[in-house]
Amino acid sequence: MTVLDQLAEVDTELDYRLVGTSAVLLQGVPLAAGDVDILLARRPDVDTIAAALAPFPCRTAPVWLPDSSQYFARYAVDDVDIEISTVEGPTEAETAECTGAGPWRHYVLVPCGTHRVPAVRLELRLVSELVRNRPDRAAALTTHLRSHGADLGLLQQAMTDRGLAPDQQRRVLDGLN
Repeated sequence: MTVLDQLAEVDTELDYRLVGTSAVLLQGVPLAAGDVDILLARRPDVDTIAAALAPFPCRTAPVWLPDSSQYFARYAVDDVDIEISTVEGPTEAETAECTGAGPWRHYVLVPCGTHRVPAVRLELRLVSELVRNRPDRAAALTTHLRSHGADLGLLQQAMTDRGLAPDQQRRVLDGLN
């Protein structure tokens, strides 16, 4: 809420997506989040958020990280790390959580106090967890999607785009039915 309130004072038209575990938590999946990840399409928007968060401790000033193709900054807000970045690596997949068109096309608006936060769809996050081989997190997401509904077409496409083996894709889809 503190970050959203700060951003409202600066620029309410920022195009961003909440990604990572914080997006999952905000959508009601019971997972612990170690930080808040905010994805932006443009480097100047990272600078805009950095300026809005200037009253808080800066852990990493905006910097280009060539190894991960990110323009990145980190601030501590109320003892929580807020990581803001672009992810600029090339991708043809339209269903990745943080790259390409995926987060910009596949998101939901989630209430957060008086704000509505654009958060990446859980289906894309589930595939990220599967790719990263984090079965405990994938299980929590699968359980949530089973009881709240999932876009199986989007999930299938994301798993294919990210190169999950057909047998693993079948197990995931079977786990949702």
